[in-house]
Amino acid sequence: MTIGTVGTNFIVDAFIQAAAKTGGAEICACYSRSKETAAAFAEKHRIPRWYAGRKQFLSDTELDFIYVAAPNSIHFKWTRDALMAGRNVICEKPFVSKAAELGELMAIAKKKTLFLFEALTTPHLPNFRLLKQKLSEIGTIRLVQMTFSQYSSRYDAYLSGKLPNVFNPAFSGGALMDLNYYNLSFLQRLFGSPLEIRYFANKGESGIDTSGILILRYDGFIASASAAKDSESRNYIQIQGEKGYLASISTAGGLHSGFSLVTKEKTEVFNIQEHENVLYYELMDFIEEWNAGDPACCDTPLRNSLETALLMDQARKDSKIIFEADKL
Repeated sequence: MTIGTVGTNFIVDAFIQAAAKTGGAEICACYSRSKETAAAFAEKHRIPRWYAGRKQFLSDTELDFIYVAAPNSIHFKWTRDALMAGRNVICEKPFVSKAAELGELMAIAKKKTLFLFEALTTPHLPNFRLLKQKLSEIGTIRLVQMTFSQYSSRYDAYLSGKLPNVFNPAFSGGALMDLNYYNLSFLQRLFGSPLEIRYFANKGESGIDTSGILILRYDGFIASASAAKDSESRNYIQIQGEKGYLASISTAGGLHSGFSLVTKEKTEVFNIQEHENVLYYELMDFIEEWNAGDPACCDTPLRNSLETALLMDQARKDSKIIFEADKL
């Protein structure tokens, strides 16, 4: 699998490092709007080709995939343009600003018989897959609580009157899109879509959410998912059932610490992840599916991503968070 990258931030660094460990993915080109930035990034990672021209980059027929890690608001355009150019795509989470955009991308990928992957770590984590298998051991689910808080390195700048991308509605920023997206994706892939979703947000002067709590009502249980970029806390996941509970002191996007299964009869601790860089696991799955050669493997993951995007739309509507993308 040969890949060209879009973006030069820390997540692209991690993606490149993960690719090197897989043995089946090769980073062959990179793109940045600035020639200087593109050249420096290529030198840093020993990438053979760099581009500052969008058209030239997408015309590189030696690339099997384009990996999109640009700001949230331009995921859609980059992914659409790459698909239209005949490239398969791996797009960072959150896939899109709104569900309608993902519907369009899915239609293009299907028509052109191309692979379209969301680079969302959660469903690919060995610990997540094992936790899913253990759910039945705690009986009927009654409550779920999740927290993912991380004081943003750009929050002080925001407080001083600046407008970093992550707190800018023009770039589809906010705590829901960044951190609570992991929590919501975790819940959707374990339990499906809820009967009802509400979002209670702390909003800054830009109108974007700096922190907030999702409340999801399922048939028989309630889940809460909080996320913050304006404060810190202990991150955790807890799923309570009538026969016991599952608990982790990790984030939904990493599950680095594994999880505990506690019932009246036993307490067990599980952690089957060997790699600290969790992007390794999603890439290994993508490589396996690429080598199998059937883009239909994307259908179920894309339906899950679309369900999550629809829930995100509902949550933002509930809290009156409006992006520039909503006006198009």
